[in-house]
Amino acid sequence: MNADTTVRTELGRRAAELAPVLRSNAQWGEDHRALHDETLAALADAGVFTMRVPTRYGGQESDAATFLEVITQLGMGDGSAAWNVSAWSTSAWMAAQFPDHVQDEVFAPGSRVCGVLSPTAAAVPTGDGVVINGRWQFISGAKHSQWQVVLAMAPTPDGASQWPVMAVVPLSELSIDDDWYTTGLCGTGSVTTIAHDVFVPQDRVLPLVGVLEEQTASELNAGSAVFRTPLMVTGCATFTGAAIGLAKAAQAAFMDRLDHKITYTDYASRREAPITHLKVAEAALLIEEAESHATRLAAQVDAKGAAGEAWSLPERVKARAYLGRVFQLTNAAATGLADESGGSSLYRSNPFQRAVRDLHALSVHALMHASTSAELYGRILCGLEPNTMYL
Repeated sequence: MNADTTVRTELGRRAAELAPVLRSNAQWGEDHRALHDETLAALADAGVFTMRVPTRYGGQESDAATFLEVITQLGMGDGSAAWNVSAWSTSAWMAAQFPDHVQDEVFAPGSRVCGVLSPTAAAVPTGDGVVINGRWQFISGAKHSQWQVVLAMAPTPDGASQWPVMAVVPLSELSIDDDWYTTGLCGTGSVTTIAHDVFVPQDRVLPLVGVLEEQTASELNAGSAVFRTPLMVTGCATFTGAAIGLAKAAQAAFMDRLDHKITYTDYASRREAPITHLKVAEAALLIEEAESHATRLAAQVDAKGAAGEAWSLPERVKARAYLGRVFQLTNAAATGLADESGGSSLYRSNPFQRAVRDLHALSVHALMHASTSAELYGRILCGLEPNTMYL
């Protein structure tokens, strides 16, 4: 067993041991639209918040295979916790692209970074920086973060047009619109953050196109197998575990109720009904297929990162396609089981319904949306250019 495998196994074990705490607090998180303090403390103690923090700050720079294992385990306990860890980790990866002296401030002990990929604000150059105004929705974990990676539209260097820039801003300089009232992923606390004339020094601003093209401003992270992998490919490999963990949580909750009677029939338990056999088999196969795509993507990310190999355009697009397919398959598995779950599954005391709702909420995310990802992959297969810069 090599060092990476040993670390992966240890982190996976710790994540699996968190399941009772995550499950016990999941309903509280849904009611209060944020993760419980006990959940946050348990996640911190397990070390999962540092998986995408550079090692020089006490982080682990975890590979994609480790992420898949850990986030899957977290998703089996609480989908909101799994998603927030994925989002915080991806945002930490983005922060690791800034100059090293900026990272010294951002990666203070215990600091968490939230973020967004949509440039829904405006950045106006002024002096030795920019002034940002605007708002960003779906900022998962903002209430429990110290920094946010924000995106805004700014003038290009020649002033002829606009392009998106990425900046890192203390949460203390932003305000929060507590608008997170949703049907799924309620515990993520994915509120809207707002910038009112926030000044950001130039060394905390990067052009997004450069980051997407692997032009890092960090000297110390430039040779890292984790931080030299493309942003979107890294994100694709990071988010798959949440879907698989939630699908497995729904599967386990359904199986726990197999001995319940099917009302208005002679079946004393669902276990006896042929339709149950078909549904559980179909769900199991769909989840296994999703895992195969996620495992294949993680292995490719790790292998190319270790070798320092460049990602071709078709490979980048296929990573997006794998991500969408994972969410399509897992959502289909959970939905199929929901169709046969009976009326008792509607009660909030039954964890099955929350797993199904959380998985559906993730599947409509713009990055995970199966149809959008499939269309993008189809364009490449048909010899057309991609219609997005997010590759």
